[in-house]
Amino acid sequence: MKNKKLRAGSLLALGTLLLLTGLSFGLLSLKQPGDTEREDSRAGDKITVIALYPSVGTIKDLMTLRQNRLIDVPNLAVVGVYHEKEKTDYSKSKAFAAENGLDWITFHPISSPISAETVFQINDCTPEFEKIFARADGVIFFGGPDIPPYLYKEKTSLLTIIEDPYRHFLEVSFVFHLLGGYQDESFQPLLDQRPDFPVLGICLGCQSLNVGTGGTLTQDIWSEVYAAATVEDAIALGPPNWHSNPYAHLLPQDRFSGFIFHEIQFAGEGRFQKRIGWNRKDHPFIFSSHHQQAEKLGKGFRVIASSLDGKVVEAIEHERYNRVLGVQFHPEAWVLFDPDYQTRFTPQDKEPFGLKAYLEERPASLAFHQKLWAWVTRGWIETRRAGGQ
Repeated sequence: MKNKKLRAGSLLALGTLLLLTGLSFGLLSLKQPGDTEREDSRAGDKITVIALYPSVGTIKDLMTLRQNRLIDVPNLAVVGVYHEKEKTDYSKSKAFAAENGLDWITFHPISSPISAETVFQINDCTPEFEKIFARADGVIFFGGPDIPPYLYKEKTSLLTIIEDPYRHFLEVSFVFHLLGGYQDESFQPLLDQRPDFPVLGICLGCQSLNVGTGGTLTQDIWSEVYAAATVEDAIALGPPNWHSNPYAHLLPQDRFSGFIFHEIQFAGEGRFQKRIGWNRKDHPFIFSSHHQQAEKLGKGFRVIASSLDGKVVEAIEHERYNRVLGVQFHPEAWVLFDPDYQTRFTPQDKEPFGLKAYLEERPASLAFHQKLWAWVTRGWIETRRAGGQ
């Protein structure tokens, strides 16, 4: 009788365990797009990429890049990381992801305190940075507004517009944790553990890479580089020397694009151009909208591309970490690859035209964008295959 009770008790316990296990797996499977990513994203075969500033625009960029196979990674998982004190309403991003069935995008808000005084040191966000890095196969820092100059120890120009300081505190501090910098040369960067880990900075992201490692910025290219005091002065410089579209400021009623196409050139010693097999004689057209640039370079960086006149930095790469690249232009913009999108740049453009068609009519420029994203995604895949080690 005693043995029967024991067996009955054992069966009941086993049944309870199986029920609880089943419930646990059921709960895990209920994860929806927009839920916070807390568990280990590197489980299984997914390639996990961290996106700083996961706005609706950023998500649309990534979605369009995937649709056009510039990001050709079927098992991609994107985790949008942001600080809860940023001014962007990320509930819109979560709603957009859910409405479009983008179950490959999740979100990871950070609430730990951070300030201008703690950016370049071990701080309350450090454990989050370490956890995110350990789970990722790559990081992208996307574009955005001006970095507060006090983060690179300069006074603030009247032409610099500070809009979202907490975004910069988080992103610049993350760069410092990833790459180290002149601010504290005894600090051990996370990439010392994984020197081939891919980091891409786009526009503001390129500037964040530079400032995060101890570099500075030109606060206004028009006035500081070209001595242009007015919009009309900027227009007179000609399109090859425009890095944003001056007509968007002069004639806002005509709704010209704030972006512009212009050519860039590559330096001879760049690792990136050699790896993508780029001929230095080819000057690809890139899509650009910025008024600042890297000035004094951050620790470990070198310039690998510039404007045709050599006065504006267009791309930087890290000399020690093989897959750290910053580009001052926008190779990710969804408008470049959407055949239905049309715009005008100047009054000479009588009718709107397609930007995708513009690139397709310039095969070298289209090939450059394709090669850039192939190089980026190959880095993610190789990192995942290496197990992040």
